[in-house]
Amino acid sequence: MSNIRQLQKRLNYTFNDEELLRLALSHRSCGSSNNERLEFLGDSILGLTVTDILYRDFPQAREGELSRMRSHIVRGDSLAGVAKALELGTELLLGPGEMKSGGHRRDSILGDTVEALIGAVYLDGGLEAARQCIVLWFENLFAVALEVQPIKDPKTSLQEWLQQRGKSVPDYKLVNTGGEAHSRLFTVSCKITDVDREVSAIASSRRKAEQMVAEQLLIELELSS
Repeated sequence: MSNIRQLQKRLNYTFNDEELLRLALSHRSCGSSNNERLEFLGDSILGLTVTDILYRDFPQAREGELSRMRSHIVRGDSLAGVAKALELGTELLLGPGEMKSGGHRRDSILGDTVEALIGAVYLDGGLEAARQCIVLWFENLFAVALEVQPIKDPKTSLQEWLQQRGKSVPDYKLVNTGGEAHSRLFTVSCKITDVDREVSAIASSRRKAEQMVAEQLLIELELSS
């Protein structure tokens, strides 16, 4: 690390236990004392906090819209962007091999470090301290959350997402129809072969069920990308 005081000023948080800060910045290439456990903890805290904020700030948003906004905020490249804004790259503690290969610029490492820092703040100052850091660090992402909602319908968005990445087209199948004549229920499944994903949904029309499975698949794919 360079100047720990300057780093904490950028983080807008002063650690009571500076060893937690050091651990959060320690990549697994450093050895057994690394930030992987903190990353695991921070990932859960980030997900919960972002979900809570979006739920409260967007009371009219539907579940699918909230999920899409959350996936945009917590996805890998967003986390890396937060790390770069905080200038974490030069603060990373890396093993010789990782340092030589430019690990301090790698988005995956930068993003993991942000999650580890959230975990470290939580252990050091509690949930409210971690929440305040998330609100500050992710401020720009929250500000544009509504703008990431899809204008196109989920089936079109999923098709385009897959085509842009050279993946196979989604395979929609009507699995079952049931219910009374005046309240039919349609079960539709959708499978994407070369990414090994398949989901199903039940709705009052086949079209609605197809849109539901497309939206769920798109959310899952964006979260895992």
